[in-house]
Amino acid sequence: MASKTFNSAYPGLKFINLQWRLKWYLESRSRVSSSSNSSQFTPSLKRVFLNLVSNLSALESVRIGVENPPPDVLNADVEDDGDDLHITDGGFVKEWLPRVSGALKLLSLSDFWVQSSTRRSEVLSLISAHCQNLIELELKNAWLAVQNMNVMPMLTSLTLELIRLDDKNLTEFNTSFPNLQVLNLIDVRGLKMPMIHLLNLKTCHWIVTDSPSYICIITPNLITLRLECRSPAALYIEAPLCYNLHLAVDHLNAFAVKKFENLKIVQLESSNIYSVIRKFRMETVETLTLDIRAGGNSKFTLEDLLCTFPNITSLCFKPRVWSEFEVWCGNIGLKGVKRFCGYLSVVDPLMTFALVDCVLEECFNCVEISLLIHRSVASNISKRFITRCTAEWPEVKWTWGIWEEGREDYWMTGEQLL
Repeated sequence: MASKTFNSAYPGLKFINLQWRLKWYLESRSRVSSSSNSSQFTPSLKRVFLNLVSNLSALESVRIGVENPPPDVLNADVEDDGDDLHITDGGFVKEWLPRVSGALKLLSLSDFWVQSSTRRSEVLSLISAHCQNLIELELKNAWLAVQNMNVMPMLTSLTLELIRLDDKNLTEFNTSFPNLQVLNLIDVRGLKMPMIHLLNLKTCHWIVTDSPSYICIITPNLITLRLECRSPAALYIEAPLCYNLHLAVDHLNAFAVKKFENLKIVQLESSNIYSVIRKFRMETVETLTLDIRAGGNSKFTLEDLLCTFPNITSLCFKPRVWSEFEVWCGNIGLKGVKRFCGYLSVVDPLMTFALVDCVLEECFNCVEISLLIHRSVASNISKRFITRCTAEWPEVKWTWGIWEEGREDYWMTGEQLL
């Protein structure tokens, strides 16, 4: 495929997606170690790729990825001191990037963490120097330096995943990518007091795995924000146009937000949901989803909910919230709620039915209820529960589904309910 024949047959090729399986690498090394015949050695990823792009100048999209070993595979099984799969290596990137950068719109490099984690890469500097027309950039499993970076005004989408970044406050980051509209920072480490200050950003997903003392987000045009972190000492959000907020945090200490003027959809996940709820006062919110992290505490009242989100029309309880629903079911009443969704871990013929009755009593104007039952619940128990609910409240529009950790929710059809 990487031969001269291929290059001559497809000189106008615009897209390359080369994914290297770890199995191939390990098998090739095994053959070499057991044989003195070097001709049996499988060409490296780098050699294959360089041959592949040797005569290609019209590329618009390049994706190179290496499969990383699962946690149960020891690093000793792979040559830590080698660089065969280190694809963000500056020397390797210099060999091909200047040649293909002119028309390049998308670049994705997913490195081999065993080899890249101890080698700082200058790939960001190289990309910013050569790829001024790049629109989308994705970098994974690498240690990235930020020195000598040029501004990339055309770049609108950036994903950094499992990255060690030498920019503890994101100062160079904000300067170099001023026109980002989509940003995904997934397990980016080395941050101390990070601040995202991007005027054109519209969508942001940020998973903070370090424990920075301060997190700041200033994004005047942001529409969707998903922030997952532990317990920052201080969190400040300035995103007045934000419409959809997903906040997952163990605890909130100092929390400040410049008024959300357009916030309609909120999902809160916390070890102590009450400590998060009491930090908010969101009169514009219409759709609310609550979840509790493993080992967390869900003790709060419907009055707490009503005071914080007085105008919600759609309410969803994830499994751990629903499982302790009876602890705080009260007599307040959420008259504005028209739609309710609940995730059921178990179905007890008496208790679960009583909880549904409580939901309908508290949300007395509710006309739509969606309940997802855990896949482990026996089908005959589920069907009896479904039949009883629909018979007891025929005026409600019922939707039934199945949920399981690590899988997408599955919604049942009418025929499957029979």
